[in-house]
Amino acid sequence: MLKTFSITDIGKKRKLNQDYVYTSERPVGNLPNVFIVADGMGGHNAGDYASKYTVETIVHEIESSPEENPEKVLGRAIETANENILKLSRENVNLEGMGTTVVAATCIGNHLWVANVGDSRLYVVGEKIRQITRDHSLVEEMIRMGGIDRAAARNHPDKNIITRAIGATDKVEIDFFKVELVPGEIVLMCSDGLTNMLEDEEIRMILNGQRDVVEKAEELVKAANNNGGKDNIAVVLVEPFAE
Repeated sequence: MLKTFSITDIGKKRKLNQDYVYTSERPVGNLPNVFIVADGMGGHNAGDYASKYTVETIVHEIESSPEENPEKVLGRAIETANENILKLSRENVNLEGMGTTVVAATCIGNHLWVANVGDSRLYVVGEKIRQITRDHSLVEEMIRMGGIDRAAARNHPDKNIITRAIGATDKVEIDFFKVELVPGEIVLMCSDGLTNMLEDEEIRMILNGQRDVVEKAEELVKAANNNGGKDNIAVVLVEPFAE
């Protein structure tokens, strides 16, 4: 039996929560379940509008999609959200320059299908922690090119610069992943407000140290805030094989 819990928190420094999450354990269109995290950006109310509108558009597109293939369903929905966000930002001066990250997933049997744009992340956590998505960020590009190591990247001044986002370009480039899951593993989807405050190993220990999915999520948020809470925090947890 699949079990989920989601939570967002404004953190300790921000005046506005620009993170937005969505979970459905029930079928949405042709997908048996859907989970989404979005981390908005833009001045005034544009960031929180971008994340909420993007998630709502993706859900609506999934509901009406005739496609059976989960990659095609998620991909087309994200492409439509990108087109709509661009259109709105060009029509309304208050929404100019808005955008959002998005990571979306669906669990089918023992496989997880994932679509990602930006630097919000999806992990699979069991005895080890595996980051499935790859950040679309300037710092991640620098790591890949050998310019800096991962330890130095954590505090790099350009850490928040992302190289892909919904609403950034006319054609959005989406990464897709298909992951095999085994009993005992939990899926974590989160914004960078969590991962900038906690090391991967800290996340793994918190997830493995709590009894149920609600406690796990609440403890992650609490730990991120205790470490500074410099950004909004979004957490979605999925236990595919919950008893």
